[in-house]
Amino acid sequence: MISTFLHLFRYNPGMKQILILSILLVRMLHADLDVVVSILPEKRFVKAIGKDKVHVTLMVLPGNSPHTYEPKPSQMREVAKARLYFAIGVEFEKVWLPKFKDLNPALKVVDLSEGIDKLPVSADHHHENEHHHALSGTDPHLWTSPANVATIAEHIFRVLSSEDPKHTAYYKENLEHFLNKIEATDRKIRKILSEKPKGTAFMVFHPSWSYFAKAYGLKQLPVEVEGKEPKPRELVALIKEAREEKVSAIFTQPEFSDSAAGVIAAELKIPVIKVSPLAADWSANLIRIAKAIAGAK
Repeated sequence: MISTFLHLFRYNPGMKQILILSILLVRMLHADLDVVVSILPEKRFVKAIGKDKVHVTLMVLPGNSPHTYEPKPSQMREVAKARLYFAIGVEFEKVWLPKFKDLNPALKVVDLSEGIDKLPVSADHHHENEHHHALSGTDPHLWTSPANVATIAEHIFRVLSSEDPKHTAYYKENLEHFLNKIEATDRKIRKILSEKPKGTAFMVFHPSWSYFAKAYGLKQLPVEVEGKEPKPRELVALIKEAREEKVSAIFTQPEFSDSAAGVIAAELKIPVIKVSPLAADWSANLIRIAKAIAGAK
């Protein structure tokens, strides 16, 4: 259905012009800024700055993976009338952003990852055990570092103020309040981890916490090998390394299988903690991870 919809606009210039005029008319009549975001943390960030002045549509719905998600027709209708799309670099966008632009040529795409140093997925692979292989690409989970969240928030503020200058003071006040919350989150995490030495390791199934690890001087040990569960020999090496590193917990994501993590946890008698970097409450999420690494309640 979606592909047919896009096909009509691609090969019918008249229909595309009608759509653009309709979008402009809707924008004139609708006071709020219509914004689309890819993932739940972004929605939280945009609402923190824009509050009741923005209407935010989420693409990757909770419980789904941004690697494989396909938008519903209702979401495509929201894209068709949106003014802004806040991209953040997740895989979903590589496939769908060109289609969204084709559907809504007036859509302004903003890259929230601008100004942030990207870390390779293999950034925390400082060890040389045979089960670790270099992983390609960068870790898209930028928001697992409070400093990155602050950069993203300031970017959102600049864009909203540019698109809606009459409410700049309103957005500025919201930004200051949000930056204070980000700073408080960072202070709390540092306090929780203050007894842990630099280089303390934590184990994850999917390597999604590179920015968190770098921010707090930690070491992320991924179970996943090149996107696949480890083979028996690799599993033995992982268990040995986790024991040597005194890993206190294994983090897995609801979006991925975690049977190998369960085997490691059972062998080491440590808990498996399900936590998703896509959770809405990014602050509580990071604090929860810090507490688990520190062994705190």
